[in-house]
Amino acid sequence: MKKLIIILLFSMGAWKYYSNNYSNVTPVDIIQYEIIEPIQSHTLENDSFRYSLEEENFKCDGRQYCSQMNSLAEANYFIRNCPNTKMDGDNDGRPCENDTRFH
Repeated sequence: MKKLIIILLFSMGAWKYYSNNYSNVTPVDIIQYEIIEPIQSHTLENDSFRYSLEEENFKCDGRQYCSQMNSLAEANYFIRNCPNTKMDGDNDGRPCENDTRFH
């Protein structure tokens, strides 16, 4: 009987400690996010005009979707420079996040 009371008191103390220190923590608070910056390609500067060596072959031609892109660099060019693209659904600046061809 004495052991049962000790276990009960210990359990109550542990519960009180947990509820005071961890009850407001959500799973999102525990996860640490790592922000991944895009790899910068080599650039040339000429006065205030700056362009990427990879991007000099790309041009806006009406394509809008990830399925129409041949590379992630091309998709990045299109969302930065071309109107009406539909490749960045969450507007975070990273196109084609769900396209397994590019990741």
